[in-house]
Amino acid sequence: MKSLVKWMLVAIFLCGSMTIQAQIMKASDLEAYAKEKYGTKWLEAAANLAKDIVLDKNESLTYQEVVEAPGKTKEQLYIGLNYWATATFKDKQAITLNDKDAGCIIISSTIEAIADHTGTLYRYIVNITPIIRIDIKEGKVRITYTVQNYDVLKVENGGWLGAIGNDDKDRNRNKDVYADGKRMNADKTDRQLSDEQWEIVKHYPFVEKDAQKRTCSKALVMTHAYSNAIMDKLEEVIKNGLVGNDDDDW
Repeated sequence: MKSLVKWMLVAIFLCGSMTIQAQIMKASDLEAYAKEKYGTKWLEAAANLAKDIVLDKNESLTYQEVVEAPGKTKEQLYIGLNYWATATFKDKQAITLNDKDAGCIIISSTIEAIADHTGTLYRYIVNITPIIRIDIKEGKVRITYTVQNYDVLKVENGGWLGAIGNDDKDRNRNKDVYADGKRMNADKTDRQLSDEQWEIVKHYPFVEKDAQKRTCSKALVMTHAYSNAIMDKLEEVIKNGLVGNDDDDW
C-alpha cells in the first residue's frame, strides 16, 4: 500500500512538473530570475552582459557548455535526455533531430513574448526561437544554445502616445489581443500590425545608437537568462536524471 501511494505521489508530481517544464520556466518567474541575477535596469544589465558575450561566426548569440557525467554510458545519457526533451517540449515539431546512433538531439522551440516594450508610438513584442543542440558521448554531453535573431510583432499606435487618442475599446484591444505576441486568429489583414526580424548584432548593446534600445536590452537579458535556465536544467538531468529516481536500481 505504501508503495502504491508513493508512486501515486510521483505521478502527481510528474504531471505538475511537466506543465511547468513545457516552457522550462514561466515568463514571470524568468523575469524575476533575470532581475535578481542581473539587476532591474535593463539597459545597464545588457551593457554589462555584452562585455563577455562573443557572437559566433554567423553573428548569432551562442552559448556552449560541456557537462561531465563520469560512469554514464552514451546510451544511458541519451535515454535520460530524450526523456527530458519529449517531456519538456510538447510541440511534436520542436524536436527537429533525434538520432540515437549519432548521439544528437536538436530542439527548436519558440518562446513567446520574452520581452514586451511600449514606447512612445509603438509597442514591440519580442519572441525568440532558440536552437538547442545536445551532443552525447560516453561520460559527457555538450550543450549548444543559439539564438539567431529576435522575431518582433510591431503594433502601430500601440505606444503610450497612441493610447491617449484611442477610445476604451481600442485600448483594451491593444492590451488583450496582442498580449501573447500573436495575431488574433492568425489575422494578417490588420494594418496596425507588422512582423519584423531583428538581427541581434545590429541592435543594442552591440550597436550603441539604436531606436529600439530599451526593447533590445530586455530581450538580450531575458534571452541570456533563458539560456542559463536551459543549461541548469540539462546539467541537472545529466547528473541526476529527470525526477531523481530514474536509475537502474529498481
